[in-house]
Amino acid sequence: MSKSINVGEKIKIIRETKNITREQLSERSGLNLDQIISIEENTNLPSLAPLIKIARVMGVRLGTFLDDNDELGPVVTRKADKTESISFSNNASESRKHMDYYSLSKAKSGRHIEPFLIDIIASDAAFTVSSHEGEEFIYVLEGMIEINYGKDIYVLEPGDSIYYDSIVAHHVHAYNNDAAKILAVVYTPL
Repeated sequence: MSKSINVGEKIKIIRETKNITREQLSERSGLNLDQIISIEENTNLPSLAPLIKIARVMGVRLGTFLDDNDELGPVVTRKADKTESISFSNNASESRKHMDYYSLSKAKSGRHIEPFLIDIIASDAAFTVSSHEGEEFIYVLEGMIEINYGKDIYVLEPGDSIYYDSIVAHHVHAYNNDAAKILAVVYTPL
């Protein structure tokens, strides 16, 4: 992993620009104040679910936290451009780095979907399911993944895909503790 985008700093800047206190953000998002503080101070790498809740409260798209630019036309992302990653966790310190996300659209302004290449790191750490508004599409490029979705478990291999409603509790991780690579597209309504 090269350098990571400082999501917490961007959240803090946007929150302050909109004159929203940490306490107000906590109350409106349903996240506890300690979680807001740890996200803004970059001591806790959040899962997508809290980021989506924060984005909705502040009236911005999820992509605003990842890297927003002003390009209105098409955006081409070259393989060599895959240098900045963002890591998410499910608020458990042992799973802080189980995925590295590489945005494929960070230069596109006004986007409604978030496409990512994701390296899923082999880990036998316990995981916590999460849920958020929206939909997700995953296509397996390398390795095998396991998806816990509600009460069901799906194992996917290269060439397989899955499309699901993100409101159902879910977790994506490497199958059999082997690394994998996926293409994921996340849609979250504003």
